[in-house]
Amino acid sequence: MAHIRPYREADLRAVYDVCVRTADAGGDARGKYRSDDLMPDLFAGPYVFLEPDFAFVLDDGQRAVGYVLGTPDTAAFVRAYRERWIPRLSGCYPLPPGNQGAPVPPASPDDEMIALHYRPERLLWSGLDAYPAHLHIDLLPPFQGAGHGRALMETFYAAAARAGAPGVHLTVLAANTRAIGFYRHLGLRRLDPAEPGESRVVYLGREL
Repeated sequence: MAHIRPYREADLRAVYDVCVRTADAGGDARGKYRSDDLMPDLFAGPYVFLEPDFAFVLDDGQRAVGYVLGTPDTAAFVRAYRERWIPRLSGCYPLPPGNQGAPVPPASPDDEMIALHYRPERLLWSGLDAYPAHLHIDLLPPFQGAGHGRALMETFYAAAARAGAPGVHLTVLAANTRAIGFYRHLGLRRLDPAEPGESRVVYLGREL
């Protein structure tokens, strides 16, 4: 019987595996980038390293097959990402050309994602006062549609509320309509901050 428990350091590789297998708008991103660690290094690793108390996994009895990761304070997380996570990965990802001077279009999908790594301030937006927490959730396909996603999110909500967060938000690519429908089914509403340049991203949230 799959059950939810706090993240442990021994779960790191399983969490990275879940992340990359669900990183292509919910589909498998293995082989899409030069390293299969790229997406987890952006969307999983910094959370379990910087905010381990807000990381929870779905354990099938053998390994983690899903997770919810996040922070109750996005602004503090952004500062920690720049001060601690970027230096930790120093040497892994060269700074893309567009970050070294005049902006240029990304030369590859890798450059596009690596540019996000060097711009954690992208997580700062106008709704943080009301929705300072944010999360990421992923489940391997065999464990989807059985209520585990709802249970993981409720686990994170409780932890973030205990930490004093009044609300939580998440972002989804506008093209990932399945995920948007899932979140709205769970009671998150569209926040529509109309942030410049973020038309590809949908913001959803709820009070805690």
